[in-house]
Amino acid sequence: MAKRLEGDEARLDDAARAGWLYYVAGNTQDEIARKLGISRQSAQRLVSLAISERLIKVRLDHPIARCMELAAALKTRYDLRFCEISPSDPASASTTLGIAQVAAAEFERWLRRDEPAIIGIGTGRTMRAVADQLPRMECPQHKLVALVGTTKVDGSASFYDVVIRVSDTVRAPHYPMPLPVIARSIEERELLTGLASVKSVLALAERADISFVGVGAIQESAAIVLDGVISREDAEKLRGEGAVGEITGWTFDSRGRVLDNEHNSKVASAPLKPATNRLMIGVAMGVSRRAAIRGALAGKLISGLVTDEATAEHLLHR
Repeated sequence: MAKRLEGDEARLDDAARAGWLYYVAGNTQDEIARKLGISRQSAQRLVSLAISERLIKVRLDHPIARCMELAAALKTRYDLRFCEISPSDPASASTTLGIAQVAAAEFERWLRRDEPAIIGIGTGRTMRAVADQLPRMECPQHKLVALVGTTKVDGSASFYDVVIRVSDTVRAPHYPMPLPVIARSIEERELLTGLASVKSVLALAERADISFVGVGAIQESAAIVLDGVISREDAEKLRGEGAVGEITGWTFDSRGRVLDNEHNSKVASAPLKPATNRLMIGVAMGVSRRAAIRGALAGKLISGLVTDEATAEHLLHR
């Protein structure tokens, strides 16, 4: 990241102060303008800058009745241990708006526990958005463990690696998975996962008290394709084999069965299996991911869900 100029830093200081006065102290923009000795328009721009630069993170603390009703219905319908629903913005095309904040709030509740916990973390855009919503904390009592590798087949690092980012924010020990998401061959996967250092990370992941994962689709525009983990041709082949979704690289069908195919035989992530005795929270929303979420719920690959109103309505009335 390029070093900020001194003037930029001063403006960010002003934006942070304006954001605090507006969102924390409850001042109006007229009051902020008066207190900072600036125009109302300048105060408005500074408050907007505080949000765009993530100097202020806004969460909805009051639970909306309809969201609570949907969460309760989903918990009953799919026998979930945890479910939270975010309001939907019909005009937004975002696949993380709202759910990142809700998932981060639950993540933060676990981090604030005094009792040590092992927290499993997936990767990808959604989990990166969740990580960006976490406040700075000191959590040396917890362990953060990656459930999926951090590199592609060619050895390049994923831009959406999450565990290191979370660890830097909350100051907790972390255990990355130093592997590609998909190995080049079955033999390479067996060799890599047989390393003592990797075995210890996989064993830790198996003991996770709670895990947060994204639920991805299998299509040309899916993150797993756009990020170069698999090719468009691979995605088309997987769809032909019945795949509707993926979690930490593992593909599954509409009934939530992890497929017995060439792709999964080379996945180097922590094993994906029904979460009957552990809390695995899937964080996902959007039309393109509906089939994947339904499949994950049907196969009990996740025992918790964070999604938005529109997706929740679809899951209940499908």
